[in-house]
Amino acid sequence: DIRQYDITDRRNPKLVGQVFLGGSVCKGGSVKVTSDPELKSQPDPVYVKGQRLRGGPQMIQLSLDGKRLYVTTSLFAKWDDQFYPELAKEGCQMYILDVNNVTGGLSLNPNFLVDFGKEPQGPMLAHEVRYPGGDCSSDIWLAHTGVKNKM
Repeated sequence: DIRQYDITDRRNPKLVGQVFLGGSVCKGGSVKVTSDPELKSQPDPVYVKGQRLRGGPQMIQLSLDGKRLYVTTSLFAKWDDQFYPELAKEGCQMYILDVNNVTGGLSLNPNFLVDFGKEPQGPMLAHEVRYPGGDCSSDIWLAHTGVKNKM
């Protein structure tokens, strides 16, 4: 799942948005949840544009206006092979969560899906999306390129 918190009071963060987006804990998946105080039942698989989301949410990038969260479903090829072997055969995906950055709330955009399994040279594993000058969700990119955070 992806969660959104209001951290106005940093000592008491308040959950204001949550969405389940596939992964191994979905009904019919490889993991059976036997006890979880936060789940009443295992979440149903999620579909966008008629396609089941493969894998689970991995890398994220918040749009510069804070209203869209771009999500890819690949982390690292070796880990993908272990936890989501279908990604190697079918490719990963990218989708968008619409973000209410005023009162809180996350919702899956039903009109946006990039299927990297449909690439001309075969299925691809897209790791990350990054906006130049983006927010802290792009810190991993900064670390890999040697750019130092000046904060």
